[in-house]
Amino acid sequence: MSELKISAREMTEKYVARYDDVKPSPAFFLDTALPEFERDVKNVIGAAAGEDPSTSPAIAAPAGVNFNYIVTEAGKGSALHDHPVWEIFVPVNGRWSIFWDEDDPQEVELGPLDVISVPPGVMRGFRNIGDETSILIAMLGGNEVGAVTWAQSLLDGVGEKGIRLDEDGNIVMPSDAAD
Repeated sequence: MSELKISAREMTEKYVARYDDVKPSPAFFLDTALPEFERDVKNVIGAAAGEDPSTSPAIAAPAGVNFNYIVTEAGKGSALHDHPVWEIFVPVNGRWSIFWDEDDPQEVELGPLDVISVPPGVMRGFRNIGDETSILIAMLGGNEVGAVTWAQSLLDGVGEKGIRLDEDGNIVMPSDAAD
């Protein structure tokens, strides 16, 4: 028999995230500084390796998973990156390309409610290949997911704009350079 007793009010206040109430972060990851990777990240559960220290998850309790909604226009997505944990992608709507391997590019197309689970050590990215703004669920396993490793091509691209990560892994824009 279950020991933990939670009221509906407490459950709602601590453990429910309403999609429309989760504030999007347009700069959650380093790659969003480049136009082709602009997207909103709705950080629902866990820190999810985000690099914007001003963003916090809608559900703060450690749940053993990190869960985000990725909302992006057609043609946009994520640069190649890697996590030290598994990453799962589930399109809510639209068509998505999940791609990997900078040296020998590979990809698979996903539609609504298809699932792909990408192992750690695989440099991966995603792109909305549909015709409209669409939503992709991205999940990382564990409470501690480690830092994102970005492809060198992205680091070079943002570096040309004076954008970098500080020693704590947070995004530093050119106007913040004195930090």
